[in-house]
Amino acid sequence: MCCHEVIGPMIQKKRGKIINIGSTTGMMGSSAKQAAYSAAKAGVIGFTKALAKELGPYGINVNCVSPGPIGTPRFFTMSEEIRKGREAITYLKRLGKPEEIANMVVFLASDEASYITGQNYAVCGGLSLGW
Repeated sequence: MCCHEVIGPMIQKKRGKIINIGSTTGMMGSSAKQAAYSAAKAGVIGFTKALAKELGPYGINVNCVSPGPIGTPRFFTMSEEIRKGREAITYLKRLGKPEEIANMVVFLASDEASYITGQNYAVCGGLSLGW
């Protein structure tokens, strides 16, 4: 719905940046009882690629950022066992910081990323490499 609202004005200006937020779960699947979430995030990644193809001729870049385990306030409401497990599954053996996700978004929104479109960037401490 957000994309729908901004695409018209971006097409008129022949420029724009759309950055969707996916998840490493959408790339790899997830644990039991999270199939719907995994499918939804995989859909965001596929949507990003399709929209990049559709909007590229209008000078609009469309990319996706897929975070791994990030140390948000919600994360710290989980049990210590779950938190330690999430840290352990990354190759950097730590949680990401919210600003590390923001840095990628800022880069993709900048002129430095003017030739990048249709990509999904996993900001995940190596989690997307697989287990």
